[in-house]
Amino acid sequence: MGLEAALPEDTILTTQLRRVINWSRRWAMMPMPFATACCGIELMATACSRYDIARFGCEAVRFSPRQADLMIVAGRVAVKMMPVLQRIYLQMTEPKWVISMGACASTGGVFDTYAVVQGVDQFVPVDVYIPGCPPRPEQLIEGIMAIQRHIDQEGMPPAGGKRVPLGLVVEPSHVVRPQPVGVTVGAS
Repeated sequence: MGLEAALPEDTILTTQLRRVINWSRRWAMMPMPFATACCGIELMATACSRYDIARFGCEAVRFSPRQADLMIVAGRVAVKMMPVLQRIYLQMTEPKWVISMGACASTGGVFDTYAVVQGVDQFVPVDVYIPGCPPRPEQLIEGIMAIQRHIDQEGMPPAGGKRVPLGLVVEPSHVVRPQPVGVTVGAS
């Protein structure tokens, strides 16, 4: 009772193989979460019923890099964790995509110390940067949709060539509203 029921029996559909492959890649992205801090909570919220990342074909979260093609780096990354992150990135299947979620993953955030990496893009190619501390789940969904749009437009990566990271930045989509009640300090 799907599309095949609406089509006559002698109908032939034609398309390009590249479009079928890109369509299946777009709707079957398998994220590999690398969540280390508070951004990980927002990453988990995108899988809940309110935001439902399953609408975008990303509900199959894989904790094995050989089954994933989208790495979401959420939160600060310590210098000691960077070799692990690089190894996971190298073990992922091609074509692979990387989202840097939050200020800490993108620039080190407020942790300007020797132990925190000041941006994961120094070690792995980042395709989408999602700013915020922590960023909203809607921004992560927008970042995933940006990668999906790129897959539709550009298609398969060049054969034998090195893929250049996209370097897209997702703008915040919410407006900060003032407090509903005025705050007074020391007044009686």
